[in-house]
Amino acid sequence: MQEVSDLQCPMLSSDTAMVELSLNFKTTHKRWWLLVALNISFVLVGQTAAVLLGRFYYAESGSSLFLATLIQTAGFPILCIPLILIPTDSNSSTLSHPVDRKYVTVVYVCLGVLLAGDNLLYSVGLSYLSASTYSLISATQLAFNAVFSYFLNSQKFTTLILNSVIVLTISASLLAVSDESGTPAGTSRLEYAIGFLCTVGASAVYALILSLMQLSFQKVLKAETFAVVMKMQIYTSLVATVVSVGGLFASGQWKTLGNEMDNFDTGPASYVMTLVWTGISWQICSIGVVGLIFLVSSLFSNVISTAALAATPIASLIVFHDPMNGVKALAMLLALWGFATYLFQNYLDHRSESIPWIQTHIPTNVREIQKVSSCIV
Repeated sequence: MQEVSDLQCPMLSSDTAMVELSLNFKTTHKRWWLLVALNISFVLVGQTAAVLLGRFYYAESGSSLFLATLIQTAGFPILCIPLILIPTDSNSSTLSHPVDRKYVTVVYVCLGVLLAGDNLLYSVGLSYLSASTYSLISATQLAFNAVFSYFLNSQKFTTLILNSVIVLTISASLLAVSDESGTPAGTSRLEYAIGFLCTVGASAVYALILSLMQLSFQKVLKAETFAVVMKMQIYTSLVATVVSVGGLFASGQWKTLGNEMDNFDTGPASYVMTLVWTGISWQICSIGVVGLIFLVSSLFSNVISTAALAATPIASLIVFHDPMNGVKALAMLLALWGFATYLFQNYLDHRSESIPWIQTHIPTNVREIQKVSSCIV
């Protein structure tokens, strides 16, 4: 009888350990999804508001491309708030491997210059396109992301991703050849073509930036903690801001800002508030982007950014009463289809990765006890 009781104790303790591990996993998993949902809302709200305010700036007689470029990153000090308030482990806040500061500086400068150029392309595109058309064309960044991540991040090119690339390409092509895309008043066909090409180019550059960031985390920084990701966003935005300020003064557009504010259709106060809230909206979006990079990956972050772009046409219909013809409606449906297939592929990848996580975090002795108990039974 004594031997039987001795055998039962480890079996009971193993069951208890398994229950505790299961409860801890479920709790952690729920918190993870809650944080992901919160950051997704930051991206959706921030990016949609920023695009609409950017279009409002041009619609109300704003014309400075470099100011519109500058405002996209000028609010980067806001990113220091979560970096200061959110506690981080002292071990996780530093790089696990010593990295030469020169290489890190080169990464920040190169990505910052690319970001400034990307923001300028987006500003040109938004000045010549309606908010809905601009957003639908920008959704092609997901297709570019799939291509760049395949070559730079060893991302698998599955059937679902290939379907997403093809569908998003068709969506953008419909807008390119359509004569009824809904351009702002006074925009010529040539200006529409320039806006289209600049937006497509900006989408490609942004996808390249995200893939290069992911590559930098893996090869240069060799870490992807919250502090490291946040610093990447802050320093690249700092460089982009400096470059944008340089462009603003080199172009001479800074001389016209006072006159532009006085002639703003809705008044100087509205002019200032438009710029301020545009900058805040972009930084809210940036916080969400950083959070998703930290919680999931930069690739998933790009997917959510594309979702916001797909939702922006609906918001622009309400705010600016943009025309929604058959071609644009079809392009929006195709963009949503492409986004859905790409998101489903991410879901499949995440589900397949969660099983090894559970196996890794189950103590070896518990698994051995399970084997022994099953043999006894």
